[in-house]
Amino acid sequence: MLSLIFVFLTLKLFLIFCSLTDPKCFWRTKDKRNKEVDEELDCLFSIYTKHGYVKNDHFTGNLDKKLTPKNIHLIFSLYFAMEEINRNSHILPNISLLVDINCDLFASHIKTVLSQEEEHFPNYYCTKQRRYLVALTGPLWRKSAILVPLLYTSRTPELYYGHFQSLLNVHEQFPHLYQMSPKDTSLALAMISLMVHLKWNWVGMIISDDDHGNQFLSEWRGEMQRNIVCLAFVTMISTDQFVYYKMLNKYYNQIMTSSAKAVIVNGDKESQLKWNFILWQSLDIRRIWVSVSQFDMITVRGDFLLKSPHGTLIFSHQHSEVSGFKQFLQRVHPSNYSTEISLANLWWTYFKCSLPSSNCNKLKYCSTETLLKWLFRTPSGMAMSDTTYNLYNAVFAVAHSLHEVLLQQVDTWSNNAGKELEFDPWKMFSFLKNIQFVNPAGDLVIMNQKLKLDAEYDIFYIMDFPPNFGLKVKIGKFSGVPNYQQLYMSDEITEWATCLRQTPPSICSQPCSPGHRKSPQQGNAVCCFDCNPCPENEISNMTNMDECVKCPPDQYANIYQTHCLRKVVTFLAYEDPLGISLVCLALCFSALTAVVFCVFLKHQDTPIVKANNKALSYVLLISLIFCFLCPLLYIGHPHTITCIMQQTTFAIVFTVATSTVLAKTITVVLAFKVTVPDKRMRSLLVSGAPNFIIPVCTMIQMLLCGIWIGTSPPFVDADVHMEHGHIIIVCNKGSVISFYCVLGYMGSLALASFTIAFLARNLPDTFNETKFLTFSMLVFCSVWVTFLAVYQSTKGKALVAVEVFSILASSAGLFLCIFAPKCYIILLRPKINSFHKFRVTNAKAEYIH
Repeated sequence: MLSLIFVFLTLKLFLIFCSLTDPKCFWRTKDKRNKEVDEELDCLFSIYTKHGYVKNDHFTGNLDKKLTPKNIHLIFSLYFAMEEINRNSHILPNISLLVDINCDLFASHIKTVLSQEEEHFPNYYCTKQRRYLVALTGPLWRKSAILVPLLYTSRTPELYYGHFQSLLNVHEQFPHLYQMSPKDTSLALAMISLMVHLKWNWVGMIISDDDHGNQFLSEWRGEMQRNIVCLAFVTMISTDQFVYYKMLNKYYNQIMTSSAKAVIVNGDKESQLKWNFILWQSLDIRRIWVSVSQFDMITVRGDFLLKSPHGTLIFSHQHSEVSGFKQFLQRVHPSNYSTEISLANLWWTYFKCSLPSSNCNKLKYCSTETLLKWLFRTPSGMAMSDTTYNLYNAVFAVAHSLHEVLLQQVDTWSNNAGKELEFDPWKMFSFLKNIQFVNPAGDLVIMNQKLKLDAEYDIFYIMDFPPNFGLKVKIGKFSGVPNYQQLYMSDEITEWATCLRQTPPSICSQPCSPGHRKSPQQGNAVCCFDCNPCPENEISNMTNMDECVKCPPDQYANIYQTHCLRKVVTFLAYEDPLGISLVCLALCFSALTAVVFCVFLKHQDTPIVKANNKALSYVLLISLIFCFLCPLLYIGHPHTITCIMQQTTFAIVFTVATSTVLAKTITVVLAFKVTVPDKRMRSLLVSGAPNFIIPVCTMIQMLLCGIWIGTSPPFVDADVHMEHGHIIIVCNKGSVISFYCVLGYMGSLALASFTIAFLARNLPDTFNETKFLTFSMLVFCSVWVTFLAVYQSTKGKALVAVEVFSILASSAGLFLCIFAPKCYIILLRPKINSFHKFRVTNAKAEYIH
């Protein structure tokens, strides 16, 4: 007895305490464990109709405790849609849509079963019970799937307003369930497009190990092959609870040991994937999360589920802003709607409103600002989320479908004023599956899944500002329409609102700078590579180029190998130091030769001039003048005519010179042979036969040059590979064989002259020049033999300079060796150059012999 009294007194004290803290009429429903977690509970909205305009009894049913901000957001969007429809005279005129709401349905049903109370499962159709047109279920897909057979038994179609689930799309298993959310067929492409835009090619992925996750991974890998984005790791969160806890450390280590800074998160929100991130809240995982709107939620600790110091990127289905929804939220108040206790209970429980104990239906100090502050604590704020927008469209889809049914049953509803109207749900559902309409936001809603357009996405950036604030900014959008630009990013907003540009890029290898090319790493993904410099004369002017580009023939790579520069056209010009030096040397020698020629003309009657056949000397001096002037054709910009004249002039003039030397040598030999009585020798000398050697030899050389020009003449050639950064303009010999024939012919004349002069070098005479002729031919042959050796290893301007120098050197050898001694006697030893001295010298010679 004492124990019973103790229990009674304890309960009485507890009731007194509750009356001091909570209103007496609510103490039973106050749930102290109900935290403001940003969860979504299952909510079943059963729609029915009444004739005329009927005000909704807002927030009836079991809305007394277990609701979350997202559920209340759903309820607000539902009633907002119904008010728009009921006040619209063009849709369902004189008919109102009404709704019964049941949230956290399964928990309530289990509680009822355990308490053995007689309560039918909500929306179960029995005799004399209200029959519903359609049931709107969601946002949890598993509980919506469980409702399918129950709703089918009550002959009620089902519209699922949660995120799209491929398992619910199996028509054989769920023939009377329709999903409002579009398929995420382009989500993988949208995310990869963003990665490419941000230049992230090395990302991780965390998905649920189920059909949802596997399908997304398959789509990602298909798009990954067309874009250079690689997966650093793939963490598949097991749906088995035992396996999940066993793999927890492995899941964590995969992220922390990877160099990927960005991680894709997708999968079934109702799986263990969500709890994985809740457990990681206290760990310092500095990664950029890239996910979808269903993971944009707040945990029990008051933090974002995908918490990151670098921010989170969220892909949400694109939809226009619904006009008037914010204003609707601002005027939501219990006094505007229901007089039932449930709404007052809801406001007292969530918005901390004061209630007088005498009247539980009235609220004091309960402003709309309290509701708005509470709603703003969610990431969605006052805007519609994907789920609420799907529910909003579902209500309009039902209204439009019912409107089509009513057009065929005009007489039915005109006789049921003020009564609940009952229609055949299956007939209405047949219209629902194929209808399309434009909602008040201006978006086209197509109910036929086969005709639905690819989903379009808004891209949001969420930055966490602990402890109470977060910034959510739209930074871009993605359109799945093919053949058009798909990703649109606002760089200005991105720079202003985010720190993505300062965030370390999620890459496997540092980008290859211009001037380098990528070299794949053996055994690693294509996103991992080494950077190697471009080969010679190849460039790369962008980062991460797979191959270097070869410069055109008339261009060359700069020292950094980032640009092709136009090559400098070069040739042996008069402005070059080497060119002007050779010109001065040629002019000086030609002038000196002309002076010697004048000296010989002035002293033509002297013995030394006469003794050496002055006519041949004149011919040799004139040919040497042209030999010295010949290099002028080699200097300057080559042209076709100058290229031809170079070789022919050089060949003919030098042939004249060498043939003249040959004639002089033969003349000396014949002169000494005349002293022997031989009429034939005398006749050859007197007739001047040796002088015919010059024209004959010259004609032969001219014939060779004619053949050369007629078959393969010299031409202007541009050598782009000879010298780095330069295009060398030179005269190509044309036929190399012809060039060697011409040069060989001159060499044979020089060799013949050298041989004859060498054999006659010891002939006695005062002015015998055979020794000088021998030495001059030795110099001539030495110069051109050296030229042939150098010619094979020299290119470009150097080759031209060598050829010019050889011409000058061989000409100077002939000139100095033959005429320098004579000029010395004529100018410095004039006494020797006299007939008296000449006779004395000859007499001494005869006496000696």
